[in-house]
Amino acid sequence: MKAGREFLAFAVVGVIGLVVDVAVLYLAAPLLGWYGARVLSFLAAATTTWALNRRYTFAARRALGAATPIVREYLGYLATMLGGAVVNYGAYVLVLHWLEGPWVPALGVAAGSCAGMAVNFLAARHLVFKPRRSP
Repeated sequence: MKAGREFLAFAVVGVIGLVVDVAVLYLAAPLLGWYGARVLSFLAAATTTWALNRRYTFAARRALGAATPIVREYLGYLATMLGGAVVNYGAYVLVLHWLEGPWVPALGVAAGSCAGMAVNFLAARHLVFKPRRSP
């Protein structure tokens, strides 16, 4: 799949991840607070996007080479998403500090998702779902 199509699919999967992220955030916030819940919501969203990107966005790239064990691939995905996660969380925190209202955490998640998307796409495409050479 060409990079443009992969990026579009990655963005669509990202929107689904955003919905998961916001839903988990608002469900967990009463127990963990807005900052603690954000860590849990990120993990839920990252797991969702890994599964969907694996199945749809980067399936053709994965088929080009030897398979990576699924647990290793998942942990590699989480590790490579940390760069985008730092950017994402930073934007989230800034929005929470600058704005007020019940919709602000959702706006923070959206701003963070947009800020981290390019970093995450490049990491997923070139590090996690790159075609592997057969042994």
